Amino acid sequence: MKFQVNRDVFSEAVSFAVKLLPQRTTLPILSGVLIEASDSGLSLSSFDYEVSAQTSIAAEVEEPGRILVSGRLLADIASRLPNAPVQFTTKESRIIVTCGSANFTLLSMPVEEYPTLPQVSDQTGLLPAEEFANAIAQVAVAASRDDVTPVITGVQLEVSENSVSLVATDRYRVAVRSIDWDSAGSNVTSVTALVPARTLQEIGKTFGHSGTISVAITSTDDRELIAFRADKKTVTSLLIKGNFPPVKRLFPETVDNYAVINTGELIEAVRRVSLVLEREAALRFSFSSDGLTLEAIGSEQAQASESIDAFLTGVDTVVSLKPQFLLDGLGAVHSEFVRISFTKTENPNKPGPVLITSQSSKDHAGADDYKYLLQPNLLLR
Repeated sequence: MKFQVNRDVFSEAVSFAVKLLPQRTTLPILSGVLIEASDSGLSLSSFDYEVSAQTSIAAEVEEPGRILVSGRLLADIASRLPNAPVQFTTKESRIIVTCGSANFTLLSMPVEEYPTLPQVSDQTGLLPAEEFANAIAQVAVAASRDDVTPVITGVQLEVSENSVSLVATDRYRVAVRSIDWDSAGSNVTSVTALVPARTLQEIGKTFGHSGTISVAITSTDDRELIAFRADKKTVTSLLIKGNFPPVKRLFPETVDNYAVINTGELIEAVRRVSLVLEREAALRFSFSSDGLTLEAIGSEQAQASESIDAFLTGVDTVVSLKPQFLLDGLGAVHSEFVRISFTKTENPNKPGPVLITSQSSKDHAGADDYKYLLQPNLLLR
């Protein structure tokens, strides 16, 4: 095999191909990047049986062929090559990379042992890339990081006729966001896909500026896959098996008791007051007609409190919330003001979950339908 390719284009393609590969794998061959050279250019692929990435780029191919090479090493080399065309030549089991005055000789991996990449069906629908990336960032933060319960480490995509809803939970909080969905003539009006949150976050970063993302959901040989395609790049992911909990029903229809606060002021106050807290401790939030008071009871030597403006509708309310969980929700609101609503439970001594939504001004709710439901810690009475 022999080809020449633009350094920047090649480096970006290799970086994309290795981005989703695991840092450690039990099968060394899965750490490789497959490079296929043909008359139409180069194709670079990676696959670890759960996630695959594939991209095509232009190149001057003198001799077509296929090689498999260590992905991380190739990415490191490609990112540091001088500003000159990159030439690849194979000689027996060696790969010779030349770029300007830099020369590398790499050992090729047995390409015949590399698994076949998953086949992707026709598209199920289209998503607006930037909006989808924003929705992923808002929702994925609420997904569980505990692999003991795999079903809640994912983000559930629930497709309806003209919208797709993203839902995530770790049992202590639930995040939901809906965006537009175009079925693109596929006649698919209802489908769900539970995608690993970590994979979905990388997809959001990769395709966030791609205009439109084509989505395909496939079931073959007891394997359920979802594929995302844009800009000559394709990412596939094995879906998580299991029943996602019906957490959307936890959201109340209406809430009469709520406070509206400047988002930035609340974030800064939470960060300051929580400095004295011990790990896993909660902050106490007292809402009244006079505003909001935050209190942290840390060790015997350290305590903190702060008051900020808040516009309360309804009765005075006191809740205790974990600072980081609250900050995750506030950081995802993307609006100048935030509405914190206080739901009720059948037990008057047990506060209901706190509902966080965007607020465009003191008096008007936000335009998006992002919702973040956070379970408060029980107050000691």
